[in-house]
Amino acid sequence: MSPQKRCTCYWKRRLGPERIGVLRVLDSERKGRRSPRIMHIGMGLVCGSKIKDMIKAGFHFIIFLADWHSWINNKLGGDMERIHLCGEYFKHCFTALGIKPDSVQYLWASGINKDVEYWEKVVRIAKSVSLQRTWRALPIMGREMSLMDMETAWVYYPCMQSADIFHMNLDVACAGMDQRKAHMLARDAAEKLGWKKPACVHTHLLMGLQGPEKIEGQFDENADINVQISSKMSKSIPRTCIYIHDASDDIQTKIRAAYCPPEQAKENPILELAKYAIFPERERLEIPRLAKYGGPETFESYGEMEKAYVKGKLHPLDLKNGVAEALVEILKPVREYFHHHPQILRRMAEIEITR
Repeated sequence: MSPQKRCTCYWKRRLGPERIGVLRVLDSERKGRRSPRIMHIGMGLVCGSKIKDMIKAGFHFIIFLADWHSWINNKLGGDMERIHLCGEYFKHCFTALGIKPDSVQYLWASGINKDVEYWEKVVRIAKSVSLQRTWRALPIMGREMSLMDMETAWVYYPCMQSADIFHMNLDVACAGMDQRKAHMLARDAAEKLGWKKPACVHTHLLMGLQGPEKIEGQFDENADINVQISSKMSKSIPRTCIYIHDASDDIQTKIRAAYCPPEQAKENPILELAKYAIFPERERLEIPRLAKYGGPETFESYGEMEKAYVKGKLHPLDLKNGVAEALVEILKPVREYFHHHPQILRRMAEIEITR
C-alpha cells in the first residue's frame, strides 16, 4: 500500500466525529491548529489524541496560543499577564500528555497580529461577509446567539479567528465542535476572496459529568449541537469536570457521583468518557467486577461495550469503576510530571478562573 493510501486509511479510521475536506490536504504541506483553554480532559485527552494523530500522519502542527482572543473574550479577567501564564501552563500540560515540544510549534496570537497584513486580512474577511453572518458565529466565544449586551470588540472575534487560519497559511483548522461556525465563515470567505479553503477537523465536546443541560439560550441552530455546547465539560465547575492533573481519589469520586443512566447510551457522560477519552488511548477497557456479578470483563472496542451496556449486561457502577481506573492510569504520567514541576500549578492556583 502506498504512503498516500496508508495515510488516507489512517485519517478515515481516526478522525471524527466531523471531517470537512480533510482528505484533500494529503498531497500538500500539511499544517494543523488548535486553540487553547484551561486544561481538562476534554482538551487534554480528546483534543490531545487528535493532535497526536495528526503528528503521526505527517502534519506540521501549530498549537495556537490565542492571547488576544482571550483578552477580547474577557477570559481571566482580560489580564494579559494571567493569560500568558495560562499559555505557558498549557505548554507544560501538552508535554505531560506526551506531546513533545519539538514535535509541535507553539505560536502566540500576539506574535502574528503585529503584522499589518494580518489586520488587512481581518478587514477583507469582514467586507466579504454580512453582519448577520458574523453574528451567527459569535457562539464560538461561548456566548449565546441572543445576547444583546455585548462589547463591540466581540464582533471582531470571528473575523480574527478566520484571519488566523489564512495568516498562518493552514491546510487544516482543528478545534472543538463549538468552533465550527468560525471555520465555516473562513471557508465562505476563502471562496469569495479566492484564498485557499482550509479543511476542518472538529472534535467532540465532552459532556460534563452532571449530564445533559438544556439551558436557556441558543448557541447553535442545530438542536443536538446546541445541547452538546450547553452541556460541555466546564473548567469552572470542578465537580462536573476532570482536570488532567486531578488526584486519583478525586477522579474516582467525581466519576462515582456522575450522571450515568442505566441501559442508555445517548447523553451518557460516562460512556462518552470511554468512547472519546479512553479507547483512543487504549485498545481495550477492563471492567473490574466481583465474581458473584459475573467477574471482570474486558471490552476490545467501544461499540462492543456500548451494546453490552444498553442490553443491561453492564451495570452503571461497574462501568464507572472501569472508566475511573482507566482514567487514573492514563493520566498517571501527567500527575508525575506536575509532581516534579509543582511551580506552574502553584502559580495557576493563584489565578481566579472564570468561564
